[in-house]
Amino acid sequence: MRKAALPMVLALAVLSAGCLRIGWAPLWGDPSEGPDVTVTTLPPSPPVTHPTTTQPDDPGAVRGPVYIDSVDVLQLESYPVQVRALVKGALPTPCHQLAWDLSGPAAQGRITLDVYSTTDADAVCIQVLEPFEQSIDLGSYTGGSFVLVVDGVEYPFTI
Repeated sequence: MRKAALPMVLALAVLSAGCLRIGWAPLWGDPSEGPDVTVTTLPPSPPVTHPTTTQPDDPGAVRGPVYIDSVDVLQLESYPVQVRALVKGALPTPCHQLAWDLSGPAAQGRITLDVYSTTDADAVCIQVLEPFEQSIDLGSYTGGSFVLVVDGVEYPFTI
């Protein structure tokens, strides 16, 4: 068995060596010539800001719908407890911007979150849904029972 293992190891070493490239010459020919590569650096994306009032900055902007898929109430581990709503859904077009109004807590701990979109009334935009995921700060609370109301749907939570 040992006598057969040594020739097999030598044969594998020779075959493996044939797969390796020897030298540092580039594959495209003359080492003094490089490939024709153009590197394009994109400018950094501007930060995305979301208005929190119903009055858009642009006087030509109109209020539009938002299609909400899910709402999760998140309670951060802090004191007082910071509460956030993680809203996932879609905007009608990429030209729409996400916006919301937050009020409360009112009587019986009701927090109302009105989610909508704004867009320029004269904008021409491709008609395709634009998905979004947004974490919205609902405030800090020391304890109690609350109900988050998002577009008429209630999400109760207790701290």
